[in-house]
Formats: sequence, C-alpha cells, structure tokens
Amino acid sequence: MMFQEIGIGSGIVFLTILFVGLFILLLNILTSIWSYRDSLRKGNSKEFAIIVLIGTLFFPIIGLIVYLIIRNDK
Repeated sequence: MMFQEIGIGSGIVFLTILFVGLFILLLNILTSIWSYRDSLRKGNSKEFAIIVLIGTLFFPIIGLIVYLIIRNDK
C-alpha cells in the first residue's frame, strides 16, 4: 500500500541522486588518476605516487588538498 502512493516523482529523484553519485565517483577517480600522474611527472618515486593515489581515492577532498600543498613545484 505504501509503494502504491509513490509516484513518478520519486523515480526522478532516485535517478537524479544516482547520476549525481556516479558523477562524484567519476570525478573522484579522475582526480586520483591526475594526482598519481602529476606525482610521477614531478619526479617523485613510484611508491610516493601510489600513496598519493590511495590517499586521494579514500579521502578525496582532504587527500587532494594535502597533495596540492606538499607536491613539488618544478
């Protein structure tokens, strides 16, 4: 009975939330890949680049901010 009261509007809300979530996930993956490649391009070791990749994957906002602060500007 409760599900019969839910109309088409809830489907649109669900799809919107789904697409926003997928966009945020894609943005997280892309920024993590960028930070990994940037770390290698700046001359850091591969181990450091992997730590940067893991840090930005699991802590997207804080990890990216920390990486941008500590990276070498060459």
